[in-house]
Amino acid sequence: MKGLDLVIHFSLPLKDPVPIFSLVLFIILLAPIVLRKFRIPSIIGLILAGMAIGDHGFKIIEKGSINLFGNAGLLYIMFLAGLELDMTEFRKNRHRSLVFGAFTFFIPLILGYILCTYVLHFNLMASLLISSMFATHTLVAYPLASRLGITKVEAVTVAVGGTIITDTAVLLILAVITGAEAGNLNTAFWLQLGISLAVFAVIVLWGFPLIGRWFFKKIKDDKTTHFIFVLALVFLAAFLAELAGVEAIIGAFLAGLALNQLIPHTSPLMNRIEFVGNALFIPFFLISVGMIVDLKVLLKGPEALIIAGSLTAMALASKWLAAFFTQLSFGYTATQRNVIFGLSSSHAAATIAVILIGFKMGIIDEHVLNGTVVLILITCMVGSFVTESAGRKLAIQEADKKPEMSGGPERFLIPVAHPEKMEPLIDFALMVKDPSNSAPVYPMVVVQDDEEAREKIYASNKMMEKVVMHAAASESNVQVVTRVDLNVTDGISRAVKELLISDVILGWSDKTSATDRLIGSFFGSTTDNVLQSVWETVYVCHFQHPLSTTKKLVLILPRNAEYELGFDHYMQKIILLAKQAGARIVLYSGKQTQLGVQRFIAESKQSVELSYKILENPEDFLVLARNISRDDLVVAVSARKGTLSYQPYLDGVPQRLQRHFKDNNVILVYPEQRTAENSEPGMQEGDITLMPIQEQLRNINKIRKAVRRIFKGKQEEETEE
Repeated sequence: MKGLDLVIHFSLPLKDPVPIFSLVLFIILLAPIVLRKFRIPSIIGLILAGMAIGDHGFKIIEKGSINLFGNAGLLYIMFLAGLELDMTEFRKNRHRSLVFGAFTFFIPLILGYILCTYVLHFNLMASLLISSMFATHTLVAYPLASRLGITKVEAVTVAVGGTIITDTAVLLILAVITGAEAGNLNTAFWLQLGISLAVFAVIVLWGFPLIGRWFFKKIKDDKTTHFIFVLALVFLAAFLAELAGVEAIIGAFLAGLALNQLIPHTSPLMNRIEFVGNALFIPFFLISVGMIVDLKVLLKGPEALIIAGSLTAMALASKWLAAFFTQLSFGYTATQRNVIFGLSSSHAAATIAVILIGFKMGIIDEHVLNGTVVLILITCMVGSFVTESAGRKLAIQEADKKPEMSGGPERFLIPVAHPEKMEPLIDFALMVKDPSNSAPVYPMVVVQDDEEAREKIYASNKMMEKVVMHAAASESNVQVVTRVDLNVTDGISRAVKELLISDVILGWSDKTSATDRLIGSFFGSTTDNVLQSVWETVYVCHFQHPLSTTKKLVLILPRNAEYELGFDHYMQKIILLAKQAGARIVLYSGKQTQLGVQRFIAESKQSVELSYKILENPEDFLVLARNISRDDLVVAVSARKGTLSYQPYLDGVPQRLQRHFKDNNVILVYPEQRTAENSEPGMQEGDITLMPIQEQLRNINKIRKAVRRIFKGKQEEETEE
């Protein structure tokens, strides 16, 4: 009986989920490896594999057996498109997305209607339905753009923005057509559709960020819960979209936009989301697309061939024309046009939804349905080939245009003293680190050289295991450093020199210092000494909440900050931090400093949402506190004594930050300086010295003490005589 059960169990087509899942996983594993040798995109391999195992191929898998994962994969593609969208670029180019969305909607709609009415001789409803199908497109090739690292390029941003515009318009037309066929196209229909869409948009675009920000603040350490929470919101948004009368893909895309600012692109959560999608959900969707394709329809007579050929040619030609007119409108290159065409030429999800609904309602016949299936196969192949070819060229062009970072290579050192403060500091370093920089981040523990050094090293190594695990979740390069030195300050100072460190990230100490030599009693003496011995950029950080929950980055600059040596460097880091956190920047400074910031942004071609406010009295933090909420990140730039931007009031900045912004995330930045030992060669006596005044005074005091000892010795000799 067991043998008979096995035969029944494994008879084709497969119905048991275990062998089905096993077969699909092997296809996901092997198809890209095999087709890579023939320079065929992996997306095409998965679609072809779906054709082979589907109901229209060798019938290995039962029809509809992987629909659940396939539908989830489609929603995942749209969600990732919204999540990976550079919101700053999107806002900057939103009018371009609107223009492309209009081109890619109206050109296929008009040309398709002419084809269906005057060439194929369909009736009004069929012509309107099929022509609206031409206007849709699915971001099947988007994973290729993501893999090439061009998702934040303007051409891709415009294509993604146009996708949601045209698909929304088409699906609204579909709702109107179905309402007309059912005889419900009346005032009540329009009223219900408008109200439901408005409520849906408010819930997703306003409610989801509010819920997400609260959730990430309350539950900080459970990474698995974060992922499940995000996934639940995506499918909830898709369900709400269907309730509102539009397709689920609209809800998934809006969920990505809503959560965009809460999930930094360098965070472990983003890495998990992309990994699960690219490894599981999206391949299932591509295989499910292939299972729909039936090449045998081309053998059912000339009518099937004519319809399939006409539909496919019109779909590709109209999308190319939309990309071409977009190129003419904004002066894009041929490569940018091809990327837009490649991303917008694939027809799959919304196309299937439109045609299947029309077929079930009797608006179109079997020939149109089969012709559409052929259209899906050909357009997905063309879109994938064009996107990969043009995407590679665009990636090279963007790499050549990228502005050079000031100074040498970036290397971040993070001295770790308290394990509970470790992860936020690592996250901050990964957010401000140049993504193209392969240099590792260096978490470091300094062990004092005494009898207990061996035990302390062992304990510190155990503590650093958590650092490595946290960084590994985001696939970041981390190299742990353990030093044995006389004290923490010397250990940090020597590590900065040996590792060629450019940025030092310190935790904000709550201990009260006995000295008031540099920045007052709020910082511990270790921070005091580090600032006196390390002249690279230093960030002193106090994080109460995850940086991803930041709504606004408040940047406070002192007078003459634009003249500091490290000005360009820390401004690049702050702008990158704002982009990663999805926050806009509000700059408080004097008028002259604002002009310096504007000049830097223009020269470095930075894209940032930044507003300016004149700060007449830099010491008045009480005025600032009235305009800052708990979700705002406060970044105050200070200065070491004797430098160009130093003012006496800066000594009290840490205390004021503690008093007025104790519930906020706060970063205090000390710009890079240059000492006499690393100043440029060839400086003459008449040149302005680059050595800070504090160091000069220290040397003068040493000379004065030495002179006193000499005179005192002489006086004692004279007395003895």
